[in-house]
Amino acid sequence: MANVFSSQDTRLSAGARVILPAIWLGLIIGISLIEAPLKFTAPGITIPLGLGIGRLVFTAMNWVEIGIAVILLWSVLKDHVGRLYRWLACGMIAVLIIKVTVIRPLLNNRTDAVLAGVDDGGSSLHLFYIAADGILILGLVTMLIVAARRWVWVRPAVDNPHS
Repeated sequence: MANVFSSQDTRLSAGARVILPAIWLGLIIGISLIEAPLKFTAPGITIPLGLGIGRLVFTAMNWVEIGIAVILLWSVLKDHVGRLYRWLACGMIAVLIIKVTVIRPLLNNRTDAVLAGVDDGGSSLHLFYIAADGILILGLVTMLIVAARRWVWVRPAVDNPHS
């Protein structure tokens, strides 16, 4: 069995560079673009209830994103990983770090204020989270394209006089 901590690229690390961005992208689409907006349209959902559910869901999502990012970082530290892909992965990890360590705590403070009745919840602060997810979506799609192009290539047509 190959040592997974070696710098040698393996099928496992190459596969991770395709599968992990796809899972991460699906997670963001499913939670940020589908679940979060729909949650507040459900009958009986109040702002405090929606905020409480949202905090739980986004905390869990962020932990999953961190796990994906750690494994993705391992996969890009291997030999024979293209420079573009490595830069994209590091960029996406940087956006995630900002999202989790800067934006989320600010949003949590706002949620606490709304739940305590000190604030009405009218803030554009969530737009920074949406922007971070937008950057992640674009970057992850680009990573998938770059990774897929390394696996799938079109052979140039050869003029065949016999066809």
